[in-house]
Amino acid sequence: MEIAEHIAALRREGGLLAGAADGTSMDAAVPTCPGWVLRDLVRHVGMVHRWATVYLGQCRMTVLTEDEEREQLEPAPDGDDRLVDWYRAGHAVLVDALSDAPADLECWHFMPAPSPLAFWARRQAHEAAIHRVDAESASGRLTPFDPAFAVDGIDEMLNGFMPRRVKRLRTERPRSLYLHATDTGDDWLIRLDPRQVRVSNETGPADCAVHATAGELYVLLWNRRSTDGLRVDGDDELLAHWRDNAQVRWS
Repeated sequence: MEIAEHIAALRREGGLLAGAADGTSMDAAVPTCPGWVLRDLVRHVGMVHRWATVYLGQCRMTVLTEDEEREQLEPAPDGDDRLVDWYRAGHAVLVDALSDAPADLECWHFMPAPSPLAFWARRQAHEAAIHRVDAESASGRLTPFDPAFAVDGIDEMLNGFMPRRVKRLRTERPRSLYLHATDTGDDWLIRLDPRQVRVSNETGPADCAVHATAGELYVLLWNRRSTDGLRVDGDDELLAHWRDNAQVRWS
């Protein structure tokens, strides 16, 4: 996907997130984020959007310290009645910062990408998208994903985040997990062994295979849904190992 497509996705997903939150009690539990209520979710995503905007707007090359975050990030309001508007404001500023940034922008980013701008546009689009699922899970109405966007999100997870979690994902003996997107035809073969984790777009036999739509695989890999209703062939314990150890957390 191109940068402009990621910005458009961020605009859309953030709007859906705000819309879901606007019509739901802030005390509602978020089933996809155990221990969180909707208030926690909106505060988190609003903060992350503002955090990303600092790097873009300041062309910042170093990571914000905790003190700098407190100084530079607008805190969430105390009252629930203003929380969604606070989210919308931060989301809009982020969309504008990405839209107005030059193609040759230089700033800090934390995964390989064609450019810092491409990284932030993609990362924040998927940040909003996955947390939009969380917001909608509180009300029980899930908006389907565009298949191409879901494929892009799977690629970001497997080729961006997972190389950062190799130690947790390695297995005692060589194992393989195969994912097939039934609507787009995309394939991913994940090989795990005692030393490394490798991802390719191959087909072939595997210890565990999951066949589902791109949107279902995207949400599954982010631990936002169960395997109920999906075709899972082979060793489902391997899939459970992956899901238990491939979780991405804010730190």
